[in-house]
Amino acid sequence: MTITQLQYVLAVAEYKNFTLAAEKSFVTQPTLSMQVQKLEDELDVLIFDRSKKPISITDAGMKIVAQAKNIVNEAERIRDIVDQEKGFIGGEYVLGIIPTVMPTLLPMFLKAFINRYPKVNLIIKEQSTESLIRNIQDGHLDAGIAATPLEIEFIKERPLYYEPFVGYVPKNHRLNKEVQLNPADLDINDILLLQDGHCFRDGVINLCKTSKSYPDEHFQLQSGSFETLINLADEDLGMTLLPFLNTLELDEKKRKNLKFFNNPPPAREVSLIYHKKELKIQITEALKEVISGIVRGAIAFQDVKIISPVNKN
Repeated sequence: MTITQLQYVLAVAEYKNFTLAAEKSFVTQPTLSMQVQKLEDELDVLIFDRSKKPISITDAGMKIVAQAKNIVNEAERIRDIVDQEKGFIGGEYVLGIIPTVMPTLLPMFLKAFINRYPKVNLIIKEQSTESLIRNIQDGHLDAGIAATPLEIEFIKERPLYYEPFVGYVPKNHRLNKEVQLNPADLDINDILLLQDGHCFRDGVINLCKTSKSYPDEHFQLQSGSFETLINLADEDLGMTLLPFLNTLELDEKKRKNLKFFNNPPPAREVSLIYHKKELKIQITEALKEVISGIVRGAIAFQDVKIISPVNKN
């Protein structure tokens, strides 16, 4: 029995297909099939029922797969221990980032991180919060960056920064003459929202609920990007709320439509999230240090005080 054989078993268990499991494991299908068969012969038990489409896992196979996950994880932990003892920060690291954070955050920290840690092969994927959670649990992501709190038992949350909400209020809007905004000023019926599935949308809705403002059914506009929401607001279809970092690259004309909230402004907590097994923790700590330093500096430079987070749930 080898660690490689157990890794192949886990791949087949996940994808329910030998060809796809081989592709994801970067080996040929005959090689993977032969190694799984050798393990079954050694144990004298069938792990997979190949007569069904898709392949199913036998009762004994379910127990073997569960134990294989533990063994593979512990083998990876041994490598982590060695790396930490040597002070080595390197290797492959897969990071997921939610769509409302990735476009603004990634350009801020990526170059600094790869320059400081050139031995890390950083693989970045844009994913929804739901996908981040699932892929961290399945071991496909080493960590994610998401709006928190999530309060999920197997996930550890490490706050990176608190990002204020900023109003984008066009000149003909009822709130344009206000110097600063209060949550009580907001009416969700004239706020342009991101579409379902974005956690920033949930934060805005929860903020509006504090002012007893609820959506009417007759009219709502939703979009998948902040840029679209800004363009719709410029057409006098409502106002919108933006994360602070999304306002930094606006041109001078659009910046005139920004309205900041009275202190302390509502904000979202953005965190680095990862499995409580804490594999590759030395890379996780390095990533946290780089991102926190850069982003907190950018927010502090703009003289934005911190902040009361808006619970996203």
